Amino acid sequence: MTPKQFYDWQTAGGTDDVMRLVDSLERSDIRWCAIGGVAVNHWAEEPMVTQDVDLVVATESVELAITVLEEAGFKSERFAWSVNFKGRSKVSVQLNTEDFYRTYPDRAVAADIHGILMRVASLEDTLRGKIKAWKDTERRQSKKIKDLGDIVRLVESHPNLWDLLEPALQEIVEKP
Repeated sequence: MTPKQFYDWQTAGGTDDVMRLVDSLERSDIRWCAIGGVAVNHWAEEPMVTQDVDLVVATESVELAITVLEEAGFKSERFAWSVNFKGRSKVSVQLNTEDFYRTYPDRAVAADIHGILMRVASLEDTLRGKIKAWKDTERRQSKKIKDLGDIVRLVESHPNLWDLLEPALQEIVEKP
């Protein structure tokens, strides 16, 4: 079974949704990148299947991205800091609109995630995003624990990231 087939099996057809998402954004020349768990999967040595695709687009392209994805068959729902999309599979897509992430697409890199070519946040941006999520006091404990695990996976795979951790994290993450 190929990585793409495995991902498709785990997400009940998610490969098609993710490939449609990527194709729609690329054809529209929108600067974008995946963040969160998808980006961690690129940078960590051991990828994990996630049914969420978190992404950001250049600030000036948010409305265009929404239109393009809706035209590609995704249903959208707007929230204060995101626009969530649902296709035909179990994959949930979240377009994050927070200012914190607005420059991430400028430093994005090409990546092969489960056999799907896409753009992901840079290594340092991926870590910064995970630290931000971990520090979010309104986030559910289960999500914060996953964020901490992702931070550990990144530091284990890239020991040079240790110096980017704030003291509170250095106290609980083993130095590689």
